[in-house]
Amino acid sequence: MNERCRQIERSIIKDFRKTIWKPFIRGLNEYQMLQPGDSVAVCISGGKDSMLLAKCMQEILRHGKMEFGLHFLVMDPGYHPANRALIEENAGLLEVPIHIFSSEIFDTVADVAQSPCYLCARMRRGYLYAHAKELGCNKIALGHHFDDVIETILMSMLYGAQVNTMMPKLHSTNFEGMELIRPLYFVKEADILAWKEQNGLRFLQCACRFTEQIARERKEAEETAGEIVKSSKRQEMKEFIAQFRKISPHIENNILKSVENVNLDACLGYVQKGVRHHFLEDYAPKTGKTEY
Repeated sequence: MNERCRQIERSIIKDFRKTIWKPFIRGLNEYQMLQPGDSVAVCISGGKDSMLLAKCMQEILRHGKMEFGLHFLVMDPGYHPANRALIEENAGLLEVPIHIFSSEIFDTVADVAQSPCYLCARMRRGYLYAHAKELGCNKIALGHHFDDVIETILMSMLYGAQVNTMMPKLHSTNFEGMELIRPLYFVKEADILAWKEQNGLRFLQCACRFTEQIARERKEAEETAGEIVKSSKRQEMKEFIAQFRKISPHIENNILKSVENVNLDACLGYVQKGVRHHFLEDYAPKTGKTEY
């Protein structure tokens, strides 16, 4: 028996009951992510978020009232051997029976100049959907957490000139009958880090070659010129939100609630099912278009 694994599992249910376990259960229930008879593929990148998700899903299957199938998928997009070895080591320690398959995504996006991260994410998801479907799954579960959601909302506003959020679940557009769920939707990153630190765990940070290259260039710039280099738009949002926390502990929750309480009567325009609408469409009295 792996006693250390048992301790790590107990820490989720007991030590982090309020900050991890209950928010995890809340996400499942509030957004009806699981149904009896589902077969779920938990997609594991090797980072702290997806490994915690794997353990939470094991625990809810073990102690919950609902029967569903559970698989654990790891896609190797071209990891350095040491990174792959760390994933396998952690899976063994945490008793997560992973299924690993390989792709050449890193090689494919290595020379892409525009939005390589976006392309990589889309390709990864396609591979994961396909392999999950081969295993007989109807859902894939990703490890995005509360902070990811808030950062996405802010990035869409500040850099995309639109209001979008990372949805808790959605239907696949390319794989019929497949859904994506995000069970850690209400779990905050700081609490995941606290769980990791308390249990002395070490996970992959980001094994992407592109990100590693940026990190090296950032470090060199800071060492040679004393410049502070922003690593990504998402990192900028993390720093932005950290400033918000100093003002009020409620701002993050209010950002999420803002996309739950959208008042279409007070919007200049919106897009629904791919169709753009303008407030003048329903503005009375209707008149012809006038230009000056």
